[in-house]
Amino acid sequence: MADLTPNSSFSLTLRLQIPNRVGMLASVTQAIATSGGNLGQIDLIEQTRQESIRDITVDAASTEHAETIVQAVKALSNIKLLSVYDRTFNLHRGGKISIASRIPLKSVSDLAMAYTPGVGRICTAIAQDPEEVYNLTIKQNTVAIVTDGSAVLGLGNLGPAAALPVMEGKAMLFKEFAGLDAFPICLATQDTDEIVRTVKNLAPVFGGVNLEDIAAPRCFEIEQKLRQELDIPVFHDDQHGTAIVTLAALFNALKLVHKSMAEIRIIINGAGAAGVAIARLLRKAGAEKIWMCDSKGIISNSRTDLTEEKREFAVKAQGTLGGAMQGADVFIGVSAPGVLTLEMVQSMAKDPIIFAMANPIPEIQPELVSKDVAVIATGRSDYPNQINNVLAFPGVFRGALDCRAQTITTTMYLEAANAIASLVKPSDLNREHIIPSVFDERVVTAVAAAVQQAARQEGIAQS
Repeated sequence: MADLTPNSSFSLTLRLQIPNRVGMLASVTQAIATSGGNLGQIDLIEQTRQESIRDITVDAASTEHAETIVQAVKALSNIKLLSVYDRTFNLHRGGKISIASRIPLKSVSDLAMAYTPGVGRICTAIAQDPEEVYNLTIKQNTVAIVTDGSAVLGLGNLGPAAALPVMEGKAMLFKEFAGLDAFPICLATQDTDEIVRTVKNLAPVFGGVNLEDIAAPRCFEIEQKLRQELDIPVFHDDQHGTAIVTLAALFNALKLVHKSMAEIRIIINGAGAAGVAIARLLRKAGAEKIWMCDSKGIISNSRTDLTEEKREFAVKAQGTLGGAMQGADVFIGVSAPGVLTLEMVQSMAKDPIIFAMANPIPEIQPELVSKDVAVIATGRSDYPNQINNVLAFPGVFRGALDCRAQTITTTMYLEAANAIASLVKPSDLNREHIIPSVFDERVVTAVAAAVQQAARQEGIAQS
């Protein structure tokens, strides 16, 4: 199913030479609109009496759609297309992050203290008291973002080099939203034990480990082993970040439809890392009727092809996703584009809730079902109710590192979800506002405070 919604991930800048005559610029904007492009900023670069040079920003829906727009502009008489550049590629050129010194080196004395010989005193102090590494190095504010590139976004097993742009972006989010220094660790192995061994050997530098884009079921084992062997928090964001934000959104959606967690039947489509983690957290939050589906349909206890994680949620029911949807209250999709149909949605219980979180193209386009559902949410920023992990992981790590928690627990997940949900006031709660914006500055503070409080209650905070 093609996504026909223009968005900034396919954003172009067209530099055009346009005659200074009435209607010339209008002909350009008309061609873009007719081609289905979403017109953005128009900048005047140069102007003479005869002509002007302008940069026009346009959002497209795909690479092919972008080319259609370019050809439509090229076809205009008297308009000269000087250049085209892809704004997303341009943003990534040269990488998105860098390492900067916190202090200047302007004199011999600065150098003597920051490096040799003065740094030797610091090394000795840490050797004598290993806990001093948290006070005298970057460890207390630094997170390793670890991937093997086996499940990059929804794109599949692309490998470690192709995963690097995502990990750089993750590092940006840590810094911008929580003030944490994070660094991409893209490993050239997909062997579970080798990944565990490598991360364990890197751990002295970092205050926490964020696992990212590692395929199931290997990701479950890697996280479990690292938590057993490390004394710093380990968090697989694709599992727990997704689960926390999904639960927060569901808390508020249920308020709108006046249903309780215990009474609803929830369909989760997608039984990978995110689907299993969501199901586990929903159970902890009081959900009693969860049906999971994978590409073969309902995860039934009559099936013989189930992983250990899938068996955990097997039910008596059998059949397809379409059959599972009949009479269901909630659909949570962490699966694939276009797998949900209008007919399936219309077969649900009264006031259905749809979380279609496949990215970049959801399980169903919101426009198709907006009149048939009480609430719809996606993972995308160009629709209301974006369920985005950035609402969770920066605050979770900020709280865990600030109180020196040795691990991250289910109680922390639940408290983080409650904290996120509580930021939407009852007076502001509506079908298009069930979750705070990712740019809401209160989110990280609220989540970090909730995580710290939970850590202290559980006795795992060290400071």
